[in-house]
Amino acid sequence: MKQTMQLPQQEARNDMRHLLHPWANLATLGEEAPLVITDAKGTRVTDNEGRTYLDAIGGMWCVTVGYGCAEMADAIRDQAMRMPFYTPFGAMTNESAARLATRLAALSPGDLNRVHLTTCGSTAVESALRFAHYYFGATGRPQKKHIISRKDAYHGSTYLAASASGKTWDRTCFQYESAFVHHLTAPNRYRKPHGVSNERFCEWLVAEFEQRIHAIGPENVACFIAEPILASGGVIVPPPGYHAAMLAVCRRHDILYISDEVVTGFGRLGHFFASEAEFGIVPDMIVTAKGLTSGYQPLGALLISERLVQAVSGEHAMPNATFTNGFTYSGHPVACAAALVNIDIMERERICEHVREVGPYFMRKLRQLQRFPIVGDIRGDHLMACIECAHDEVADIPSATDIAIAQRVDWHCQQLGLLVRPYESMCILSPPLTIGRAEIDELCDILGEALAKTQHELECGECVAEDSQPC
Repeated sequence: MKQTMQLPQQEARNDMRHLLHPWANLATLGEEAPLVITDAKGTRVTDNEGRTYLDAIGGMWCVTVGYGCAEMADAIRDQAMRMPFYTPFGAMTNESAARLATRLAALSPGDLNRVHLTTCGSTAVESALRFAHYYFGATGRPQKKHIISRKDAYHGSTYLAASASGKTWDRTCFQYESAFVHHLTAPNRYRKPHGVSNERFCEWLVAEFEQRIHAIGPENVACFIAEPILASGGVIVPPPGYHAAMLAVCRRHDILYISDEVVTGFGRLGHFFASEAEFGIVPDMIVTAKGLTSGYQPLGALLISERLVQAVSGEHAMPNATFTNGFTYSGHPVACAAALVNIDIMERERICEHVREVGPYFMRKLRQLQRFPIVGDIRGDHLMACIECAHDEVADIPSATDIAIAQRVDWHCQQLGLLVRPYESMCILSPPLTIGRAEIDELCDILGEALAKTQHELECGECVAEDSQPC
């Protein structure tokens, strides 16, 4: 019994001493004890002290079929016992990878029938950007190398993916490509100029895109990469018609359109892919990851238009036609086996249909929290949402007070048994796709209580810093 009681404390100490977390604050490295999650089932996770939380983060946008799915675990074990790994390079394949590519091609819109398997969203984005460069190089236009992205976008942590990302807060002491990567204004309706309609705002954004292309030179621009809804940058939902208009610009100038569906794909918006179903476009490439395996295994995929592949292969191939992009674990058989079962479960349990049914209810319940004065905006779509905190009127960037308020809301939520994701002045929500109405009610009730407590502390003049205690 003594050893069992000491173990959780030891796990935290080991973490503080040896682990460097993604997005770690190096100024306080090793000082803050982490929340050690030990168990997960359904939509809930449990820490090493036995406290259970409703997970409104979904792991990190990942969990589609819920935690603790025995069918997923069995598929992973069975594949690992049968054949855990073999090289994907050259003329080698494995059954799970070949089957998964076939399934993804069937689920994808248009002619996006060629699948390049990677290890995660970052490597899938990196592969998409590199394929754009390869395509134009192989078709005799190597000068078409410029990449256009957007402010507040997040596309990953590899070099090109991080360079294409546009979150100011993420840019620290690393080096980023700036010679051929450009960023447009984020399509954030909450921060658009006062009095400007959504239609006019959309027109302005599209005009900015055209102007940037002409400034660079259409003959020099390779691709435009866009999340259908900017996820980590604050669940930014663009104005209606935005993506269709941006795609039309790309078509006029022979620019490839890359849809980054790492978050919006695999049910988060109620469809396996949202580009066509929700936004009415068929891009040249789609990137997916996260929900592809429900987070049970690391895996990413790039889906490429057959038209593009045919233009650089077969009789059209260059003398040295090797596509020198890939990874040791591309198409890892265990990860692919998990993805195949994940798709089976999603289709059998009608997960996408469930999201289309409960998603609007989730958004209606969340919008009731607009009654709190500290709530500046509530936005999102289906099971992808954000509460933005604002103490004063809308500004171009959130204030330190706004950020402190959001951190305080997050602190109260955790104390009340709910995990949300704080980012700047926002509380970001992406619960497991199996969440039901009763759990949505619970989630919104806890959020309401956390907002009320924070509002009270602010009105009392108490500090709302992250480490302060409630009054």
